Amino acid sequence: WCRPKCVDEVAFQEEVVAVLKKSLEGADLPNLLFYGPPGTGKTSTILAAARELYGPELYKQRVLELNASDERGIQVVREKVKNFAQLTAAGTRQDGKPCPPFKIIILDEADSMTAPAQAALRRTMEKESRTTRFCLICNYISRIIEPLTSRCSKFRFKPLANQIQEKRLLDICEKENLKYSKESIAALVQVSEGDLRKAITFLQSAARLNVEKEISERVVIEIAGVVPSKMVHDLLQICFKGTFEKLEVAVRDLVDEGFAATQVLSQLHDSIIESDLNDKQKSVITEKMAVVDKCLADGADEYLQLLSLCSVVMQQASHN
Repeated sequence: WCRPKCVDEVAFQEEVVAVLKKSLEGADLPNLLFYGPPGTGKTSTILAAARELYGPELYKQRVLELNASDERGIQVVREKVKNFAQLTAAGTRQDGKPCPPFKIIILDEADSMTAPAQAALRRTMEKESRTTRFCLICNYISRIIEPLTSRCSKFRFKPLANQIQEKRLLDICEKENLKYSKESIAALVQVSEGDLRKAITFLQSAARLNVEKEISERVVIEIAGVVPSKMVHDLLQICFKGTFEKLEVAVRDLVDEGFAATQVLSQLHDSIIESDLNDKQKSVITEKMAVVDKCLADGADEYLQLLSLCSVVMQQASHN
């Protein structure tokens, strides 16, 4: 598996790809701001665009990539970024093709930059606009300061649609000669929630575990650490029809099996939303879920929190 080599190979983000292709033809780019959930192709897209613009030789000289693991406080923005931005760039490549007379600075995971460091970028962005384009990449656009967002063209990357993900995973399976079942691919798509990188990582782990054998749905679910849907269903049935004593045992079993309470919580949430309870009951339960989620984040006891949530579900269901 490798990143897309050109913009056309990027999966699913049609609007972004269309705009970038137009810009590549005219060889002019605005300052860009890519945002959206992880694993949807933000970094891949700009790297592919830069490769197409500059070709392999010039790429190293023309593109500066800094991500969260690089030091990029206010000092680095003032020195490294500014110095790189001030270099001028020629308009032709070594192979004779024309290339744009600007460089690209990619600031990946820009939402983890401090506000002063972001503020230090403002002037550099404007002053060096003749020779440098910036591409900011982040998960949460709200963490980028307003003056920067107004200087960039914003593109939202959507979580990948299921059939697109499925197609990519099948392509990989074909190329790697993996044996798979239809259910296992469907399970991969479901557990990765629109994050292609996550899906590919799970597929890789499953293939390593099952050398020569077919990748089964069970293996995928085990690797992803998801609670089997039957267990969630059984737990809800006890909440709807069982006794508190049975519920205690069921929750204790679930926690003893080693499933993460946060994972149980997110799957219970999906099941409750799809259940036949009325809206008022659902709202009481989901509000309780929010409280439980906060308590778990603060390090509360998993067993007690889940039991507390399930007893609220039980109480609401008994009103029916």
